Amino acid sequence: MRYRDKVHRCLDVFATMLEQDLFVQDPPTTGMEVELNLVDAEGRPAMRNTEVLAEIADPAFVQELGRFNLEINVPPRSLRGDGAAEYEREVRAQLNAADENAHKVDAGMVMVGILPTLGPEHLTTESISTNPRYALLDQQMLLARGEDLSIDIRGGTEYLETEADSIMPEAACTSVQFHLQVSPEDFAAHWNAAQCLASVQVALGANSPYFLGRELWRETRIALFEQATDTRPPELKAQGVRPRVWFGERWITSVFDLFEENSTYFPALLPVLDDEDPVAVFESGGTPSLHELRLHNGTVWRWNRPVYDVMHDKPHLRVENRVLPAGPTVVDILANGALYFGALRALAEQERPIWSQMSFNAAQENFSTAAIRGLDANVFWPGMGEVPVTELALRRIIPLAHEGLVSWGVDDGVRERLLDVIEHRCLAGQNGASWQVDAVHAYEQDGADRWEALRRMTVEYVARMHTNTPVHEWEPV
Repeated sequence: MRYRDKVHRCLDVFATMLEQDLFVQDPPTTGMEVELNLVDAEGRPAMRNTEVLAEIADPAFVQELGRFNLEINVPPRSLRGDGAAEYEREVRAQLNAADENAHKVDAGMVMVGILPTLGPEHLTTESISTNPRYALLDQQMLLARGEDLSIDIRGGTEYLETEADSIMPEAACTSVQFHLQVSPEDFAAHWNAAQCLASVQVALGANSPYFLGRELWRETRIALFEQATDTRPPELKAQGVRPRVWFGERWITSVFDLFEENSTYFPALLPVLDDEDPVAVFESGGTPSLHELRLHNGTVWRWNRPVYDVMHDKPHLRVENRVLPAGPTVVDILANGALYFGALRALAEQERPIWSQMSFNAAQENFSTAAIRGLDANVFWPGMGEVPVTELALRRIIPLAHEGLVSWGVDDGVRERLLDVIEHRCLAGQNGASWQVDAVHAYEQDGADRWEALRRMTVEYVARMHTNTPVHEWEPV
């Protein structure tokens, strides 16, 4: 009760800060986080993130939920000039150095949406990382649900039905998260535009076709993350209670809409109270951290999430885009980022917003279809109707991305190189998911069983990942 009261006090202060226009209005910056998996030389999960972090000794790398997970936090920067190219250089250098150090403890790094060689034995409570926050989160989520988690993924080539007595299946889901700092008055337009773009992002960037040995959705991570974090027992689902991993249910007019929904619809998972009195801090002229509001917001996993943060005692807002899987290569990730940041800016600045021309349900259905079918998806787009997602990308989204990146001031050579990767991915009809599926099928045709085919494919995938050759150029195995 005290925690919920504190969340509402934070929300009231946040509303006042919005009314008084107290947020940073500097030129927008972007940020990025990349989640990683650890594997041994045979392509199997390496449960060694504590040992690997000790060898890396780089504060940019931190633990994630599973002992086979890490995350790298890339410092924010502007895309102007060669900012995107500098991202690529920095991430490649950090990953190469970290991978070299990881090998000292018989582990290597792989960027992939779901590690294909994960088995049930890797998804137990014993595999949770040592950070006590994760054990508490596991305890609280299972307590809220009151029974084991149910995983039921259908609609793809095969299906999976299983149960889990911990939230460890969530650790299988490794993503890239793009951050964009925006002003309060521009936030709604950028969030709505991001919701429209989510389906195209997922379809073109899909890289998670396998989980527990089954060929499921092209971006299985979407369904798995939604179900692995679902604290609702069946009766609450039937009553229409919202899930904690959420696309949303409406277009917004203010960032406040999202924080208010989070506070209204979702009970606390980590009710940790801070000593700060947000009202007193604000009234004294300081910048409140709004600890409880931020903590609560962090336990509602919207695919496009609002973020309140404070840097150098100044508050700012960000849109956190969470829809994409990790990998396959650094250049693929940066190309995905160029498409997102460029198209997002162009759509947010259009005189007639795209979201005024389509229903929210249509955007949500596009997102699910794209996750299931990947590059083979057909989606709805105003002025085009139902259209292959690759055609939509080639005819509308990539040109919008060029327009937006020009507005950002991105160097022509950088812009053209990265968006050419997306264009050729569409033309080749090959992304990470389709390459993985084709490779596994080829190994199976050679006589390997499914688990051996997955292992061999993973070893080959890791080798190609380190070349930084974009995935549309990867040859068949």
